[in-house]
Amino acid sequence: MKDDPQLDKQIDPETGEYRVIAPGQTFLSVTEKITRIVLTPTTPLGWFAVFGVGGALATLLLVALTWLFLVGTGIWGITQPVAWGFAIINFVWWIGIGHAGTLISAILLLFKQSWRNSINRFAEAMTIFAVVCAGMFPLIHVGRPWLAYWMLPVPLTMNVWPQFRSPLMWDVFAVSTYATISVVFWYIGMVPDFGTMRDRAESKFAKYAYGLCSLGWRGSVRHWMRYETASLLLAGLATPLVLSVHTVISFDFAVAVLPGWHTTIFPPYFVAGAIYSGFAMVLTLAIPLRKFYHLEELVTERHIDNMGKVMLATGFIVAYGYAMEVFMAWYSGSHWEAFMMWNRMFGPMGWSYWVLVTCNLAIPLTTLWSRKLRTSIGYMFFISIVVNTGMWFERFVIVVTSLYRDYLPSSWGTYRATKWDYMTYVGTLGLFTALFLLFVRFLPMIPMSEIRMMLPGAKITPKKAAEAGD
Repeated sequence: MKDDPQLDKQIDPETGEYRVIAPGQTFLSVTEKITRIVLTPTTPLGWFAVFGVGGALATLLLVALTWLFLVGTGIWGITQPVAWGFAIINFVWWIGIGHAGTLISAILLLFKQSWRNSINRFAEAMTIFAVVCAGMFPLIHVGRPWLAYWMLPVPLTMNVWPQFRSPLMWDVFAVSTYATISVVFWYIGMVPDFGTMRDRAESKFAKYAYGLCSLGWRGSVRHWMRYETASLLLAGLATPLVLSVHTVISFDFAVAVLPGWHTTIFPPYFVAGAIYSGFAMVLTLAIPLRKFYHLEELVTERHIDNMGKVMLATGFIVAYGYAMEVFMAWYSGSHWEAFMMWNRMFGPMGWSYWVLVTCNLAIPLTTLWSRKLRTSIGYMFFISIVVNTGMWFERFVIVVTSLYRDYLPSSWGTYRATKWDYMTYVGTLGLFTALFLLFVRFLPMIPMSEIRMMLPGAKITPKKAAEAGD
């Protein structure tokens, strides 16, 4: 596609006439802006600084896991009756963060929401890296990670099959399926952009690497038809996973006969909370990226506004879940449930409950009604941090405050995380940051092919794009 650098117009491949697109936005400029981030021979110092911090924190994770394997889970703060601690809290939190990527990519694609195009690529990457961080916790919290293959549905040497009545087994199948579909969907979406990167790369190694990943993409009509068909099929497969995965995760608690856990509100409540925290994490990543790489014309205030609206809607579903927990504790007539809720609010760890109420309900749900605040970049970044903090405390409250005071006062205890718990959690944050920065540096974080199709005034089709060579 030809472009006149002195005019903000574009030559129509059929008529040869200039056509005004949008200020600063042409097919060529979009391609150059995104490919320049990846194909530039120099890496910004800011990238190295943040990557160094992420790598240092990931080293803490390596140290914590090494000591865990040498000594055992006794280094954590888990005790009786709080046999679950940071491992399960972080597992549920990370899986929840990964849900926004699938929602943006799959569901919004099926509903033909064009505003997803600027954020779906790095939201999908966020999903995969969050699942990587989450996937390690079921392995390490059981105490014998070298026997993880026991959870696979294959006969063992003693002819003992996995215990399919255990929620841990359900987690294995749900998370592994979710991870597989997410990786395939993410990769298929990048195939057209890999072809563009291959054609624009200057070094032989980059041409070979991107050419190998592009699977021979040439932008023909047949390629576009198969690409669109595959995208729709994968979106249809991924959509049920948004509901099923965190529903299965909620069964870790809901199937237990324990006050605070044994409730049918958990599946929809967990799914809404996952989308809530996931969109908050998308904002946490998108806002610094658009500023650092000058992508304000691609990730616009409209995207920030729409994500704020989704957070507002899911926040009210989460609020409904909190209200139902309180209502059912009263309406059930069970003094066990009533004591659990009173203790959760006003017991020794009641502070954590009010932190989650403040972060998840009081601040976001009273301010996100304002469009002025939803389009305020600084405020939305602040809200994203607040919501992510509140959703972590939600999992903390569900796990710890339901366990530390059991049926018998003689078995009551408390929970205090150790430095190894904190090192493991902070280490996963560093691992996530490092993986995400590697993605930003070496892969196109915004889908060029989809952005070009939605530019104002662009009447481009896959066939025309192929003929134009763009």
